[in-house]
Amino acid sequence: MRTPGIRVRMLVAALLPVSLLGVLLTVVFLMSRFDDINASYQLRSRSVARQLALASEFGLFSGNKEQLQALARGALRESDVRWVAVFDPQGQALASAGVARDDVSPPFSSVEAQRVDAQGLFDVLTQPVFSSGIKLDDLYEDASQPGQVQAVPLGHVVVSLSRESVSAQQRDILLLGGLISAFGLLFGLVLAVRLSTGVIRPMMRVSHLIERIGNGDFSAAAQVQAQTSPQDPLRDLQNNLIQMAARLAGARHELEYQVSTVTQALREKKEEAELATQAKSQFLAAASHDLRQPVHALGMFIARLGQLSHDAQTTQLVANLQASVSAVQNLLDGLLDISRLEAKAVQVQFEKFPLMDLFDRLEQDLAPLAHDRGLQLRIRPCSIWVRSDPALLYRIFLNLVSNALRYTEKGGVLVACRSPGRRAQARIEVWDSGLGIAPEHQQDVFKEFYQVDNPGRQRSLGMGLGLSIVQRSCRLLTHPLTLSSRLGVGTRFCITLPKVKPDKTMTFADAEPTPVSDGFQATVLVVEDDELVRQALVGLLQSWGTTVAEASDLKSAQSVIEQGVLPALIISDYRLNEPLNGILVVARLREQLGFPVPACLISGDIDPDVILAAEQAQLTLLHKPVRPAKLRSLLRHLLKDQREAGAGTGA
Repeated sequence: MRTPGIRVRMLVAALLPVSLLGVLLTVVFLMSRFDDINASYQLRSRSVARQLALASEFGLFSGNKEQLQALARGALRESDVRWVAVFDPQGQALASAGVARDDVSPPFSSVEAQRVDAQGLFDVLTQPVFSSGIKLDDLYEDASQPGQVQAVPLGHVVVSLSRESVSAQQRDILLLGGLISAFGLLFGLVLAVRLSTGVIRPMMRVSHLIERIGNGDFSAAAQVQAQTSPQDPLRDLQNNLIQMAARLAGARHELEYQVSTVTQALREKKEEAELATQAKSQFLAAASHDLRQPVHALGMFIARLGQLSHDAQTTQLVANLQASVSAVQNLLDGLLDISRLEAKAVQVQFEKFPLMDLFDRLEQDLAPLAHDRGLQLRIRPCSIWVRSDPALLYRIFLNLVSNALRYTEKGGVLVACRSPGRRAQARIEVWDSGLGIAPEHQQDVFKEFYQVDNPGRQRSLGMGLGLSIVQRSCRLLTHPLTLSSRLGVGTRFCITLPKVKPDKTMTFADAEPTPVSDGFQATVLVVEDDELVRQALVGLLQSWGTTVAEASDLKSAQSVIEQGVLPALIISDYRLNEPLNGILVVARLREQLGFPVPACLISGDIDPDVILAAEQAQLTLLHKPVRPAKLRSLLRHLLKDQREAGAGTGA
């Protein structure tokens, strides 16, 4: 909608008070006249009805219908009277004249009444007729008793009057008031235009000047100055605007120069920051990969070393080495989880399952830790089924409970599931009797590497990544997470997730893994370009009873297969010293073998693109450093699937 200009606004400002005043005066005048007309009409209508009632008294008393009929016909001579009727006390019509009405019928009231018909065109008045109370002198009347007035009417007179004349008078007055108002507005308009012309034109000129200056046209000031006359009432304002335009023009040129200079400097700084960020990213990626390689090999060597027999002192030294490597692995795993959650590379797979399955695994994994710390781990049984990602949800439970055990000195940890009433949600609670968290720290504990009571960064108290992983995982699963804690009492974490109906076709036994023997009677092909890492992995696999064939690239792996080695499993590094990566190497080896041999990838890269590529190729990706127990579990799983597939095809 277009905004009205200054000319229109000036006219509106001049006419609005006059218009309002004229309308108000007209309305007051019309309302007063309408009230006078209505009052006059009402007074005349009641007067006609009462006169007819007085004139009809004798006729009703004597029963003279001819007189009553003559009175009715005579009443029609009055203007607005359309019908007159006289009724006896029993409601019988004794006389009637004019157009009879169907909406008038006895019984009638003993008091005067008036009503308007449904269309509002006629007034119907009902007037009772009483006998005149003339008191006669009676010598025998008790002077102490007042005279009695007869309460029963002799009859009723009904008169119907038309409101047409009243409406006609109101229309005439309304038309006259409208004409007077229109004339007044027209006169006010002409007067306002004549008076405002001398002000509107200079204001319009100033308005256009301001608009052009606002659009950056500072040359308009000189043009307006040439058109300004000495008699202009806004001459001083225009001169001030012209001076302002000159100052703005100079300021704009200066500002443009400064902006250009600063923009160039910012562009150079931005390019420097981008180069620094790129260099940092490349450095971190290389450092992460190069750090994971020796830690991965170290873990394999220590795991192999732990299988050998040693004296007590050497055994303790090996245990300390394993603890140190485990701490580094925990830190790298936490960083990997954080990076995967930030990159949104975690694929969530929702399914319905019983919570008790996860609770049993939780108790089995963490009961020894609770026993070593002298704490009690209580997990209440429950029969509730939920819908979530069981692997990700178990990782959340594992972090919460292990964190609670780590920061609890006495008492224990309770894990319970509640579902009050018939609610469609289940609330899982993890309680501990630890030191508690102060209110000012309850939001900070979800930050990376933040620990309230560990300023010395003691490794036994964790790395400060568990709660951050928990919060990010809950957001990914859309499961609300809440924290409540009191100092000296303990802490409670609550996770709310949707509850589902139990699946009768699935039992707990279905989820139990099939036992596999500790030995691996299979041939494994290892493709790894790092000599140190390859030796560590080969030695560990051989200690598990497997036959290992090793290669450093695709060509040497193909040569091994050409020599007659048929691997039951392929373990390949992702980044090799050749253009092909581990995914392409596995694909080429499968083509050479002629069947989809089970395979997995091991990589020190935490790039989300690598994770997505492995998922698209349907290959399990293990990140260095790989825990030997995790690798052993994966080998069992892959070899089990291969045996089941071979049994299904009759191989």
